[in-house]
Amino acid sequence: MTKKVTITDLAHKAGVSVTTVSQILNGKQDRFSDKTVEKVHRLQREMGYVPDFNAQSLIRKSGRTIGVLLPNINNPFFGRFVRGIEATAMEHDYVPLIFGSNNSETLESHYLLESIRRTADGMIIASAVSDLKYIDRILSQNAIPYLLVDQAPVVEGDQIDARNDQGGRLLAEYLIQNGHHDVVVVADKTPTLNMEHRLNSFLDTYKQAGFTINSDHVIMTDLTKLGGYSVTKQALAMKPTAIFAINDEIAIGLYRGIQELGLRIPDDISIVGYDDIDLTEYVYPKLTTVHQAAFELGQHSASMIIERIENRDEPIQKVTLPVKLMRRDSVKKIN
Repeated sequence: MTKKVTITDLAHKAGVSVTTVSQILNGKQDRFSDKTVEKVHRLQREMGYVPDFNAQSLIRKSGRTIGVLLPNINNPFFGRFVRGIEATAMEHDYVPLIFGSNNSETLESHYLLESIRRTADGMIIASAVSDLKYIDRILSQNAIPYLLVDQAPVVEGDQIDARNDQGGRLLAEYLIQNGHHDVVVVADKTPTLNMEHRLNSFLDTYKQAGFTINSDHVIMTDLTKLGGYSVTKQALAMKPTAIFAINDEIAIGLYRGIQELGLRIPDDISIVGYDDIDLTEYVYPKLTTVHQAAFELGQHSASMIIERIENRDEPIQKVTLPVKLMRRDSVKKIN
């Protein structure tokens, strides 16, 4: 059985003290000659030495880790979101632990407890299946700061406003301007607060324009391609001229269902989505949607939680991110 290389082995091979190796590998290399620093790093690579994480955590009383809880890691929106978190975390020498709950309360609770057990310094929670009061209680009891994404904090805390109200209004105004008064909405059956803002703003804008969308024209499904695909016939049975899919994943599922029924977008039915995931420019026709700054959302989330970890008395942080209507080819102008 191969013996694990220790810091003592590396120090002996380099001909220096364990303290010297430790300081060089922990960013304090300015204290030593370039020759010594280069030698220690070269031998580290050759010998395959990896610093003991648990020992380092005990010394600095921090694992420098951030737990990230997501509802669906298959959604490209969350892929961009995580890349933003990773970029900022790396700049500050933190490591994100990514967990996907698949919208399961059991998994969400399990990963929340695992994050605590593995000494996460803070949490970014974009999933919201569990009771938020439970999340607040268990993290607060363990002195772990957290940031809720897509939800209002249980108590006053750091918050990011992704302007879902503005995004919903932009889509409604665009459809109305193009003559679409008979609309079906395909929404999330377990909506987060941001989703509710998105939907309510869309519905309110129609109502203010004199075109009320009745509740039976709001269909609830899963926030997935399959969710959209599975309700295609139900949506089309209401004879709308346009469909608002609450996110792009649902819209892409509707694309397939509509095309399988022999209909064409936008000639027979117009569709708009939300999020502006990368696939929206590769489906045919290109999907009209609202762009959310998912990468920047991840960056700000990481920056805010790291600031809270390192300065618990920091004033409440609030960030507002812009949205933009992406006019493409999936909406037909009608009289």
